[in-house]
Amino acid sequence: MGLEHYIVELLYRYNCVVVPEFGAFLTQLKSSTIHQTTNTFYPPSKTVSFNSQLTSNDGLLVSHMASIEKISYEEMLKKVIDASEEWKLQLAAGERLRLTDIGELWLNDEGKTQFQPITKINYLTASFGLSSFTSTPVTREILKKEVAQLEEKIPFIITPEKREQTNSRSYLKYAAVILLAVSTAFTGLRLYNENKNNDQLAREEAQEQVSKQIQEATFFNTAPMELPAINLDVTSKTKAKSQKTHHIVAGAFRYKTNADKKIQQLKDLGYDAAYLGTNPFGLHMVTYDSFTDAEQALESLHQIKRTQSKDAWLLSVK
Repeated sequence: MGLEHYIVELLYRYNCVVVPEFGAFLTQLKSSTIHQTTNTFYPPSKTVSFNSQLTSNDGLLVSHMASIEKISYEEMLKKVIDASEEWKLQLAAGERLRLTDIGELWLNDEGKTQFQPITKINYLTASFGLSSFTSTPVTREILKKEVAQLEEKIPFIITPEKREQTNSRSYLKYAAVILLAVSTAFTGLRLYNENKNNDQLAREEAQEQVSKQIQEATFFNTAPMELPAINLDVTSKTKAKSQKTHHIVAGAFRYKTNADKKIQQLKDLGYDAAYLGTNPFGLHMVTYDSFTDAEQALESLHQIKRTQSKDAWLLSVK
């Protein structure tokens, strides 16, 4: 007769299926879960349990079976009760009753019915097609609070004070700035040679290179430092040839007081230091010295790079 087959059909639609004179199979909704050890996800389901106290016939199972097998209700009820008696005898004999797609029943030492459901069957129709799966856990990097704050707002500071602590990243920043300085110097020289007959175009392109250099230097290193060397030479016929137009720049500072301190330090070393003014970014520029002759300016720049600072650079405006 395949009584368990009809029980399975009804478990998909009802929460309680009573087998007359035997007991009732109950289903209960279970939410989706995740196994913390294996990282396995399980969809929502209905778990099956058994209650041997509910033996009164509610007519659900018998009516369903009688309708399908095309026999009378009374005849089908007798068949179901006979099957129930056989199941009880099998349990009383100490055997395990295995019901396909439902579970396994047996009696413990105290004579009470025990039930172990089959978990591979999901009786929740809303979860049809969903199966369990295992996912690799996601590893997230936990950043310190101080680092998160620095990412939100990076301070813009250029001062002569030295950083107390350095690390490997600081050296990488300095290397990047020096590389930018060298490449910008070659670019400025190329622009001068190619645009020698176009003063205004040379001035605009040179100014763009200077602005880009200062901006990138600030991005790579927020620690106090001086701007690297760059040699830009543009010409203008509106100034007199005797005016000092070749300036060896010692650095650019955000605060005027820091620029004044730098000037005094350079003067103490014997340089004719001076305040050159502010650039388009509002930084106060300080020079070691200024010259009218380009050759003298280059010779002095090389001497300063060897003895004082490799970050010195030449700004030539004619």
